Parts: sequence; C-alpha cells; structure tokens
Amino acid sequence: MASKRAASTLAYRCTECGWTSAKWVGRCGECQQWGTVVEATTPTGISAPAVTATTPTRSARPITQIDTRETPRRTTGVGEFDRVLGGGIVPGAAILLSGEPGVGKSTLLLEVAARTAAAGRRVLYVSAEESLGQVRLRAERTTSLHDELYLAAETDLATVLGHVDETHPDLLIVDSVQTVSSGLVDGAAGHPSQVREVASTLIRVAKDRSLPVILVGHVTKDGQVAGPRILEHLVDVVCHFEGDRQTSLRFVRALKNRFGATDEVGCFEQTQHGIAEVPDPSALFLGHGSREPGTCVTIALEGRRALPVEVQALTLPGSGPNPRRIVSGVDGARVAMVLAVLEKRAGIRVSDQDVYVSTVGGVRLTEPAADLAIALAVASAVSNRPNPAQLAAIGELSLAGEIRAVTQHDQRRSEAGRLGYRTIVDTASVDLRRALRDLPRQHPVQRGDAPGF
Repeated sequence: MASKRAASTLAYRCTECGWTSAKWVGRCGECQQWGTVVEATTPTGISAPAVTATTPTRSARPITQIDTRETPRRTTGVGEFDRVLGGGIVPGAAILLSGEPGVGKSTLLLEVAARTAAAGRRVLYVSAEESLGQVRLRAERTTSLHDELYLAAETDLATVLGHVDETHPDLLIVDSVQTVSSGLVDGAAGHPSQVREVASTLIRVAKDRSLPVILVGHVTKDGQVAGPRILEHLVDVVCHFEGDRQTSLRFVRALKNRFGATDEVGCFEQTQHGIAEVPDPSALFLGHGSREPGTCVTIALEGRRALPVEVQALTLPGSGPNPRRIVSGVDGARVAMVLAVLEKRAGIRVSDQDVYVSTVGGVRLTEPAADLAIALAVASAVSNRPNPAQLAAIGELSLAGEIRAVTQHDQRRSEAGRLGYRTIVDTASVDLRRALRDLPRQHPVQRGDAPGF
C-alpha cells in the first residue's frame, strides 16, 4: 500500500526548464527562476512507457540530394527592415521583434503590414493590447490604411486561429505574444507556460501553412525578452528595436537569424507621421560643415554599416583646482585616458582646462576607434585651429601614444573615401605626435592668442 501511495504522489515540475522535484519549492533548482515550479500532471514512482518506433512518412535522404535553392523571400516594402532580415521574409518564418515600451514596435509593424498589403498580399494584424479604434487612429496618422490589411483585437489563441482560417492571410502579425492566452493551459496571459504554448502553436501554424508570423515580445527591465528562454529558441529570427527617448533615431538589430547574417543594422527615424527609413544616416551624425576648431570626424561601425560621426570638443581655462570633464555620447573613462595621452605623449597641456566632448546627432560611441578623433578634436580646440576640411580619423590610442588598428579598418577607410574624405589619419601615422605633426597647416581662428600644436 505504501508503494502505491508513493506511486500516486504527484511531482512538481518547472515550467521554464522542466526540472522536477518531489516537493514544492519556490525557486527552481536548475534555472533559478522564482514561481515557476508547479504541480505536475504525471505521477512519479512509475516508469514511463517505452516509446515504440513508427514508420516515417518521409524517408531520410542523403544531404547531397537536398535541393539547395534558396527559398524565395517576400519583401516587406520597408528596405531597412528587409536588410536586417537578410533580404526579406522567408515563407513560414517565425520572427520575434522585441524592444522597450514606446520605442515604436507597433508603429513599425503597422508600416510593414501596410506596405505588404499594398503589394497585393493579405495581412492579418492581431492586436491584443489595443482596440480596433486605437489601431485605426494610428494607421490614419501614419497613412497605413489599405483594404488588404485586416485587424482583429483578440486575446484568445483559439479565436486568433479562427481569424487565420477565415481570412487566409499571407502575413500574420501578433502584438504581443505575452498578452495572448490559451484555454488549454493554466495560468494568466504572460505566464511562461502560456507564452510557450501560444508561441509553439503559432509557429506550428506558420510551418504547416508556409505563413510568415511576426510576434511582438515584451522585455524585462534588464532588456531581456520576457517569458521563457525557449521562446527565443523556437523562433527563426530575433530582432531588437532600440532607441533613445531623447532622440528620434531608432535601430533594428538581428540577434538571431537562421536565414541571414546577424550583423546588419536597420536605421529609422521617429517622426510625427510614424517611422521613417534612413537609408543613409550620415547627415544625422555630422554638423553643418562649419570650419570651427574642436571638430573631427571618425567612421564608426553599426553592425556592418559604416557611419561617419562628428566628434566635437570645447576647452576653457579651468576655474578651480579640479578641471571639469563633461562628455555626451562618448565614454568618460576613455576621454580621460585620451587627455592623459595628449598631455604626456604629444605635449598638449589640458590638465588646467575644462574639457567638454560630445557627438552630433545623439549617437553613442563605445568603440575605441573614436580615440584618435577625440584627440584631434581636443587638440584643435586647445590650439584654436580647425582641422583640415574633409579629414577623418580612425584608430585606437594606446597609453604609449601609438595608433592601433581597429576592426574592419579597410571597410572604414573605403567608406570614408566614398563619402569624400580625402585626408584619412590612421595607423599610417604610427603615433599621436606624428599624426598631429603631419596634419596640413591651418591658420588659427582670430579670437585671441592660443597655443599651437
């Protein structure tokens, strides 16, 4: 009797990773998630029946006999989004788009839906967060109205599948996967078990019908996709939509892509009429072309895209024993290092100067390739002499004052040449002192006496 009682005792299983325990615990012992251990439906103490082999419906074939022709892609009409996806949407693909609240995920996907509908393909946009009227108002503001764009405000998975059977769409957009629930699984919408069930069902429908599906995913406060980690494993493409609330610039990056590269970046700008593509964002990161001291252009990389970014510096006589170091868009620690190298290796005194360094357009430079541009901008500000026109600086500075090569150096040089920068300062100058010495001589701006290089 005791063995039968033990056999009928239910175990507890983690809905996140499948870890089992003989008693309930608040935290999973495997994935360390809280509140994911629930009572299992299968009794413990009895071994599961053995799986019997069945005859496969399709025989395995040698890999050399598999057709290698690429599956035809469908363009979305949004070139920057197609760039990130690898050229377009593959039929049957499951795409997950995540991002911070208010960054513009729904606006971007409504634009994708409208352009796809304008190309003659039917789109079903399922909004589980907004009413039909709210979506219609946004579509009017962004001029995204089309007869082939169908809207449905549903939160039940079975009803969503009913809309799919009724409309027979060529593209399905679900906004968002955390707000749709299934009646076959216990728990509220957004629970890991609900997210897993909804995502797996929609992905299975996508594969069976060759229907591309785009799922919107919420993120946690640390920027990770909310819900079980298996969600990112199930989908084919994971894209992240990011941007700064203080600027209008937005980036779409591919974190996972089974059909293309993951180092492409799509650039967008948030406007009053919606999301606008920025095929050539160079103008966003450059000034107005004035020949003022304290400016220098560097070539930064966003994914595989090379972007010219203007670095600006301003120096003033220090008003106290501790000069100010104010930065915006650059790393303050790297700026402090560059200032030390300037004074020690190039003989440019900045220890008694208040130094302000910023980038144009709100872009943030985190790579060391901007070190040389920061140094030239500060040196130009101290000497009150503008740097030569059409000059770009590419290189990392070491503490010894040497100019080191950076990743994708040849691509940066070629992009600088394509944009018309005739003078490129890089590793050919060997060190910072020689780079400053080899610059073409410029006359100082007549605003008072200032030390030269």
